[in-house]
Amino acid sequence: MMEKQWWKREIAYQIYPKSFKDSNHDGIGDIRGIIEKLDYLEDLGVTLLWLCPIYKSPMDDNGYDISDYYDINPEFGTMKDLDELIEKAKAKGIKIIMDLVINHSSDEHAWFKEALKDSNSPYHNYYIFKPSVNGKEPNNWRSVFGGSVWQKVEGRDEYYFHSFSKKQPDLNWENPKLRQELYKMINWWLEKGIAGFRVDAINFIKKDQRYLDGPVDGQDGLSACFAYARNQPGIEVFFDELKRETFAEYDCMTVAEAVGVKYSDLGIFIGKQGCFSMMFDFNYCNFDISEDEEWFRRQNWTIKQFKELLFTSQREVQKLGWIASFLENHDQPRAINKFILDKKDHSYYSQTMLAGMFFNLRGTPFIYQGEEIGMENFERTSIDEFDDIGSHGQYQRALAEGFSKDEAMHFLNLRSRDNTRTPMQWDNSEYGGFSDQQPWIKMTGSQDTINVASQIHDPHSIYHFYKQMISIRKQEDTLIYGDFKELETNDEVIGYKRLYQGEEIICLCNFTNKIQDIPDIKGHILLDNYNNYQDKTLKPYQFVMIKSL
Repeated sequence: MMEKQWWKREIAYQIYPKSFKDSNHDGIGDIRGIIEKLDYLEDLGVTLLWLCPIYKSPMDDNGYDISDYYDINPEFGTMKDLDELIEKAKAKGIKIIMDLVINHSSDEHAWFKEALKDSNSPYHNYYIFKPSVNGKEPNNWRSVFGGSVWQKVEGRDEYYFHSFSKKQPDLNWENPKLRQELYKMINWWLEKGIAGFRVDAINFIKKDQRYLDGPVDGQDGLSACFAYARNQPGIEVFFDELKRETFAEYDCMTVAEAVGVKYSDLGIFIGKQGCFSMMFDFNYCNFDISEDEEWFRRQNWTIKQFKELLFTSQREVQKLGWIASFLENHDQPRAINKFILDKKDHSYYSQTMLAGMFFNLRGTPFIYQGEEIGMENFERTSIDEFDDIGSHGQYQRALAEGFSKDEAMHFLNLRSRDNTRTPMQWDNSEYGGFSDQQPWIKMTGSQDTINVASQIHDPHSIYHFYKQMISIRKQEDTLIYGDFKELETNDEVIGYKRLYQGEEIICLCNFTNKIQDIPDIKGHILLDNYNNYQDKTLKPYQFVMIKSL
């Protein structure tokens, strides 16, 4: 029998606070800007907001480098502002979850400052320090953002470890004192009244304690750290303790960001024995790049291949737990550019087909800001126009691997995380209604044609399609609790059923710009992006959802 936990019913909306709405005219989004837009979110039908990090931070990685877990970064506002947001959102039936970043801190965190000051300090063991080996780095692992995972400590024969930026030293989860400090902080936030957390890079917390060299896989002479610093055996021991000391004490929702998880290991993340309520599955998400997650190693793919990845994810997760389904997030490019490569096919129909495909899967749907109006990627011409530290790392990696500057820029325009971090486009003014000052990051340039103001009263808009989908999901328990079952179709069509208590809802998505044949399905049309469904065929990029009779 399907358990009916509250978080299965939620409609989640991810906010990148820096780019959502600027309320104080400094070109940076803030908490009061989110408060200003609560009516908009309520109208859309959202019931839960995930806020990307707003904690105190030097912003080396846009807030994922936290210098104080108990304070708010001044550019976003104050703790009083956050308390007001929690209260006002609650009054509208909207819950708040925060980003929880506990694999690493900022190098400007008080703990790390103490660790650097004195190698005999107890805080030294809050991080991972190793002596040099033959006068060099302890091993040859490459960080996620490029370069060695090791940073030399000035004046001492030791290095500290960072899976990501050198300003993001990894916390030493092998130290029980450090773990208790983190649990105390987590419980403090839950006591404050938030509904839970999206848990960042959580599968990095366990490292291969041997710290041996890996096989060289690049011109830089390094080896990607993923095989040694992510999804390591024994991580489940940390997960069990984390859950027992924090989440299990509250009726909260947790969603794990965990890339590269094998389906055979899902049980330590989700399900009855798992640590989290749900997780994002990236196995069906990074189909356009290689397994080592280098953006310059592009992968050709077919709709059939993507469909198999998607269906495998749904089948495997359904066996034991729950998933958070998503089309976009702050680390991915805009979906329309990733899925529909020919720009002339970018339209209301292709955008809404993609929306229908992901939103009605089994799982809690997450909408990323701007997705509901069909925001698209940008086209940048210089590396100087990129803010994202990961983009700069990938640009240098591409050059080191022999690609030209033009080729490296092409990869960045396709895959940069900045694509989804551009300001939300509220209207067609110079800065898209996000701010009346120049924003912290360059706009996409499409705000004159893609914006909220032009869609909010237009029944034939992407925004209204999202609103309809949300409304239908709230009325149809089958779309919440129903089992997933794939439908046999041709390779160009993605079709699946949701089944619950004798009811059946069928979703059909034409991924091409040509008419496609489909099985003969009779029933009540719940949603059709053409409003003109004809039996046995789908028009170009048509999405249709049918409740069978």
